[in-house]
Amino acid sequence: MTSIHDLARETGVSTATVSRALRGLPRVSEQTRAKVMEAAVRLGYVPSPHAVGLASGGQTRTVAIVVLFVTRWFFATVVHGAEQVLRERGYDVLLYNIGGDPDARRRVLLTQLVTKRADALVVVGLGPTPEEVLWLSRHGMPVVTLGSRVPEWPSVRVDDDAVARTAVQHLLDLGHRRIAYVGQLSDEGLDLATPRARLEGYRATLRAACIEPDPLLELEGHFTLEGGHDAGVEMLKRPCRPTAVFCASDEMAFGVMYAAKEAGVRVPEDLSVVGVDDHEMAHYVGLTTIRQPVLQQGRVAARQILQLLEGEDRQAGGSRQGVAPGEGPERLATPVVEHVELPTELVLRTSTAAPRPD
Repeated sequence: MTSIHDLARETGVSTATVSRALRGLPRVSEQTRAKVMEAAVRLGYVPSPHAVGLASGGQTRTVAIVVLFVTRWFFATVVHGAEQVLRERGYDVLLYNIGGDPDARRRVLLTQLVTKRADALVVVGLGPTPEEVLWLSRHGMPVVTLGSRVPEWPSVRVDDDAVARTAVQHLLDLGHRRIAYVGQLSDEGLDLATPRARLEGYRATLRAACIEPDPLLELEGHFTLEGGHDAGVEMLKRPCRPTAVFCASDEMAFGVMYAAKEAGVRVPEDLSVVGVDDHEMAHYVGLTTIRQPVLQQGRVAARQILQLLEGEDRQAGGSRQGVAPGEGPERLATPVVEHVELPTELVLRTSTAAPRPD
């Protein structure tokens, strides 16, 4: 089986140069790159993670991304944004889909499963526990969180409390007083920061308007279209039906709107609906929503990981400490801890209106 050392001997260059050429990294001439690629094809070379690690100073050139549900639009879009940035710099992505399973979470974040296979980790949607922070820190794992904040790790997120407050205040300003909530009411031991913050923001905004939140108007939607539909069906059966609903994601809002259509309830004449995300389908169904930059969050998280891995000192104008351009990753002794909060905005469409006088 052809190895990276065989390619180095065949082409007369170092294994490090062969590795850079195969991964499309800089500091390799086009002539050398073409010679390495030709030899790789001719000899049937298939890269092994171990060989690539040896050539890059023990690094795998892989970043692990942990997500709750990879099939959901938000997580898939975040991963796409991160992967775009990492691929451009010659890194592979190792995706761990927790699937809402606490045991799977422990297997990934509290064992050597990740630390042996990847150089760094992006945690999406989960609030890392003190135990997880201690474990990963002890193993020297660079970590960026997306959607939550750990003081000692870089992070990127939106203000989920403000997201909920903006959505509910919009409904209050239209004159609604009986406002339901569809989201995730229990995190099932997963410590989900975003659903918790949006629920608390909903409740706090109602209380600020002297309206006590009604537990009967808080429904479980599981952040899925199906969950939103089921919550909508249940909500519309309640004796004193709400005139508006704040859904903690657009996918749940789509489900509520479909349930309303099935029940002959008109949106927005009989029921106003607000979502969160600005999903690519939101425009086509006229959904009023809180837009958040989902793709950009993934890209920012990837750039933060690269800063940790490659030692780009942003406080020094982007220079790299002790690393010649294009050389293998070197980590800063004291990496910059950056907490990025991206802006959101209310996007008005046709799913919200003032309540009917009756």
